[in-house]
Amino acid sequence: MLAADRPQRGIIRQRKGRRGIYSIDDAIRELVPVLSKAPAAAVSGEWAATTMQAGHSSSTGGYRDATGKPVSDASRDPLRVIGDVVERLDEATTERFNRVVVRWKKPALPFMRAQVTIETSFDQTIVPRGPDDPIYERAASARRAFWQSRGTVREGFAAERAAANVCAQTKWFGPHRRILAIDAPGKMILATDGLSTPWAGISEPENGVECELFMEFGAATLDAATIADWGTLLINLGDLVADGYRVARDVENHGAILFCRLTEDYHPLTRIILSRDPRRIDGMPFGSVPLIRATAIAATEIEGRDPDEDWGASAARQALAKRGIEL
Repeated sequence: MLAADRPQRGIIRQRKGRRGIYSIDDAIRELVPVLSKAPAAAVSGEWAATTMQAGHSSSTGGYRDATGKPVSDASRDPLRVIGDVVERLDEATTERFNRVVVRWKKPALPFMRAQVTIETSFDQTIVPRGPDDPIYERAASARRAFWQSRGTVREGFAAERAAANVCAQTKWFGPHRRILAIDAPGKMILATDGLSTPWAGISEPENGVECELFMEFGAATLDAATIADWGTLLINLGDLVADGYRVARDVENHGAILFCRLTEDYHPLTRIILSRDPRRIDGMPFGSVPLIRATAIAATEIEGRDPDEDWGASAARQALAKRGIEL
């Protein structure tokens, strides 16, 4: 409908396969000749790598000179080999770890062997959230408490799309992708219930896309079918916000923006404005979350204004002012 843990060192247990036992000592022997192919100015180096976390692993770091400044190195060999070493250690280990730090020190004399150390640790903060993590319902409970303080939240959902992957992610990257219906004095409110759910399958300390959307209607204007239609539209708006880049920031910066066009199903309404609301949802896992009002307008409401200038902020603010909506 829209157009638009503490460090641990030691021996790693035997791993099945042709390579047999693979230990930290083995890893060091493998890394010494690779890391010793260092740029001439390098005297030390440090790399941090992770094991596979939610389908993703990383290797970062590099060489440094005598003053501690980074030394440019065009070769990708250290990162590639460190990544391979971490994978082999992870397959063989009896010790739980998900983070590895590799350090290299240039020998004092040319005929001496370079010093390489490997430390493994377990970092709880990078453990991906599984589908049963209680953080998701903490977020949902905070949102419900917010809306219950402003009206009566209807049982069930006005609209819901629950198709999810193995981590319980929906298109909104958390396990919630639904619309609440709230009966408030003199009006009815539809609100997204999931855009601010923390990410599923990864560990970033963020409340999803850091916002929730809502629309307001006259209390007597919506029947069940119309509520379902607007609920579906609001889910589609949520999809666009989830696909976008820092939409909440743009709304905050401009006060209001012209966000997308509507199909002919909503004629004479042709546009959606997203605008800043002074209220925020408190009690969320990673800080409060702003509300963004979604308003459908007709083309006549922005006549005489350039809808493409600066996110259409001027036109959007004009239309909202005519409706008595304050930013």
